[in-house]
Amino acid sequence: MKETPYAWVVVWATFVCLAVIFGVSYSFAAFFESFAVEFSAQRADVSWIFGLSGFVYFVLGAGGGMLADRFGPRIVCSAGMALIALGLLATSWATSLLAVYMSYGLLVGLGIALVYTPSIASVQPWFTTRRGLAGGIASSGVGAGTLLVPVGVAMAIGPMPWREAMQVLALGVLVLGLLAAALLRRAPAAPAKASGGPGAGGSATGLSLREALRSPTFRWLYLATVLASPVMFIPFAHVSASARDLGLSEALAVGLVGLIGVGSLVGRFAIGWVADRLGRAQTLVLMQLSMGAAYVLWALAGGHALLALFALWFGLSYGSIVSLLPAICMDYFGGKSVASVVGTLYSGAAVGNLLGPVLAGAAFDWSGHYWGVMAVCGVLSLCATWASHQMKRSGLAQY
Repeated sequence: MKETPYAWVVVWATFVCLAVIFGVSYSFAAFFESFAVEFSAQRADVSWIFGLSGFVYFVLGAGGGMLADRFGPRIVCSAGMALIALGLLATSWATSLLAVYMSYGLLVGLGIALVYTPSIASVQPWFTTRRGLAGGIASSGVGAGTLLVPVGVAMAIGPMPWREAMQVLALGVLVLGLLAAALLRRAPAAPAKASGGPGAGGSATGLSLREALRSPTFRWLYLATVLASPVMFIPFAHVSASARDLGLSEALAVGLVGLIGVGSLVGRFAIGWVADRLGRAQTLVLMQLSMGAAYVLWALAGGHALLALFALWFGLSYGSIVSLLPAICMDYFGGKSVASVVGTLYSGAAVGNLLGPVLAGAAFDWSGHYWGVMAVCGVLSLCATWASHQMKRSGLAQY
């Protein structure tokens, strides 16, 4: 399929959608201390908020993808943005931590599920030769949102109560999020190639969800996603708290999440160019290994300098992995059910997102440090690297 000018409108609309939803998700770091003080909660208890939200949007991401395959990304993503705004507004009225679990954890998580997979999966079928670049640009919205929104929220919480900051965030989601969602379109179907195989354009060719799930390639990729998920999400919930333990100011602590966003932006833009030349599967293997190696800097950090380097290195590796997954799904399984395939793959991150930050918080509450957490993440990263290598060796799914 020849790439049309509107393909790039979809790329940038997806960029904004992802910036909005992950800006909201990772602004949790800015609200972490406010929640702990307001509801007299320990770190493990507060971490459940972030964990629940991620669990919901990863588990239900497959459902969001199926809805997008049926109704198109515009309707589904618009509904998701409205739910996120409603969840944030409800959180601003919460009088208990349980209410925050329901509003921020469940309702915001459901809204993200309806935006994440449908938006990112809508990009790949529009492209052929520049699929990696397009996916990298679109998914860099995650890095932009991670960089800008948590820091902006942290700055807002100073002059205004956290509840009012939450309401302003809800308004921003409603306005900017709905505008971006309105620009999303399903790619026009292309005639199936006689030879089939990876690289076929359009959204008509490829495997069904059931066929993809039966392939060894998908099973190895899913295992890699499961193993890597705790490694991916623990820093978003705990690196700021770790910085506060070292005596860093609130601005510097929350700013580390912004630095993860900076690294993620660099990774997502650069990795598409690299992966289109080195090979996306091989690049995924290298980035899995890199993400675990970054934890060495966190373990050695005694101040802001090494924590900042960790945030940048981790962000680059994490951002690269996330931007590669939809393109790899399109390469290996085609565009016929790509949103459903991507959503199902993302469900592998659900348990790690839920339990990783919570168990890390519990480990800290018990031991007073994160060293054991870092060691476990290193082992999990090595296992995810091995599973990604096995995925690469299993070969391309035929369609």
